[in-house]
Amino acid sequence: MEELIGNDKVKETLKNMVKNQKVAHSYLFSGIEGIGKTLFAREFAKTLLCEEQKEMPCGKCRSCRSFAENNHPDFMQIEPDGKAIKIEQIRYMQEKIAEKPIQSNFKIYILKDADTMTREAQNSLLKTLEEPPMYARMILVTSNENKLLNTIKSRCIKIPFLPIEMEKIKKYMQKNFSMELSENELTVCAGSIGKAIGVQELLAQYRQIEGMIQNLDKQDLLSSLKESEFLHKEKDNILELLDYMLVILYKSKDRAKINAIHYVEDTKQRILANSNYDMAIDYLWIRVWEEVNEKYNRC
Repeated sequence: MEELIGNDKVKETLKNMVKNQKVAHSYLFSGIEGIGKTLFAREFAKTLLCEEQKEMPCGKCRSCRSFAENNHPDFMQIEPDGKAIKIEQIRYMQEKIAEKPIQSNFKIYILKDADTMTREAQNSLLKTLEEPPMYARMILVTSNENKLLNTIKSRCIKIPFLPIEMEKIKKYMQKNFSMELSENELTVCAGSIGKAIGVQELLAQYRQIEGMIQNLDKQDLLSSLKESEFLHKEKDNILELLDYMLVILYKSKDRAKINAIHYVEDTKQRILANSNYDMAIDYLWIRVWEEVNEKYNRC
């Protein structure tokens, strides 16, 4: 756990729970995507299952070796089947949770992306949360706790995770990817290691967006639209690219460009609402260009 990046207070909280033998039956690990909530949950589970019963897993005992090899009989990680965690998955977990531990003192279940549980799955899980077996421990990991039933949240100890400091993200990317992130790229990461790792896959597109915004007041509308055409092929990455566009517009310190921010936000909502993608992109860039070229447009 010491090797995990950020959220040092969470590390201390979890270590003290183990040290003082005050481990609750259910936890809710909540925070933005990409800050290591699932990694923390797995290390916490590994610690509880460790035969040495110390604050940190030894990594050498039979339990730690089984965990590392992903075949520990007393551990299960449940993830969405498609876009959701379904009631069948929860029922299967309940069948297994009724069986006593085979190798350790606990049986531990991590529900990754718990907010994707269907309403039926949540209602089914609630029964287990209300009367869990003494040996059972459950960790719900979520990036959107508002989608969980209040009755579920009230039965879990909430562990809030904070965004990771920019300097720690910068050092992590330098050490692990030999990559120097710019200030704008660090800003769009929004404290998420996951987003930082994703930045390297979109560097070319980010640079294109910077160039497009720099050229807004240097090109006529048709030329600017032609330069923005690559966005039509970036449907899978468009939300990340629009977030980067927001950073560039805001940091430009140009009043007209800052005023164009609400068009980007509006486009994000249109795309999330499944509006016509190509029309949404063209509309966005026309309005942004018009905002920046207001004087020319009036003429």
